[in-house]
Amino acid sequence: MGDTESQVAGGKVLWHFTMSLDGFVAGPNRAMDWMAGISSRPGLVEEYIETTGAVLGGRDGWNAAGDSRPYGGAWHGPIFVLTHHPEDAMPADGVTFLTCGPAEAVRIGLAAAGGKNLEVLSPTIGSQLLELGLIDEIDLHIAPILLGDGIRLYDNPGCAPVRLHRVGEGDPVAVVNVRYRPTAPAKRSAESSPGAAAE
Repeated sequence: MGDTESQVAGGKVLWHFTMSLDGFVAGPNRAMDWMAGISSRPGLVEEYIETTGAVLGGRDGWNAAGDSRPYGGAWHGPIFVLTHHPEDAMPADGVTFLTCGPAEAVRIGLAAAGGKNLEVLSPTIGSQLLELGLIDEIDLHIAPILLGDGIRLYDNPGCAPVRLHRVGEGDPVAVVNVRYRPTAPAKRSAESSPGAAAE
């Protein structure tokens, strides 16, 4: 399977993340150091800088990121942070703290995006918007790493399965096949290694 088609600025609500193969978008305590050394195809970051009109995130993510901006500071535009407690939030240029519901936050974000896409950079808010039918696309970049712990993209125990259609050519409900090898060889005991004498 090749890469997806280039993203376009179509006024969409994108739930957008780089995700580990086992479904985590951040490590424990929202750590992001696991992304070091992971590459993307040439021009991908520039593609999202060009097509993103506004960003919607949550308070936990904002606190973890500090006042850093998406795409290493190369993207400039309005950021909206949904929070129950805006009074103790650290202000920053271009950042608006919202106390409304997620649907209203999307309305505000799309209006500010000026016809470009609204990127949702929060697992919690993305889940809520998915339930409300307000996510146009889930845009994932699957990184070749297994984290084993952290913040999941979608963590909603007890909910009904959410069926998805893959965007692009081909069967929209076909399984996506990926194949990786560990960078270090698997450790095997002497008893299980080929050629070990049987007792």
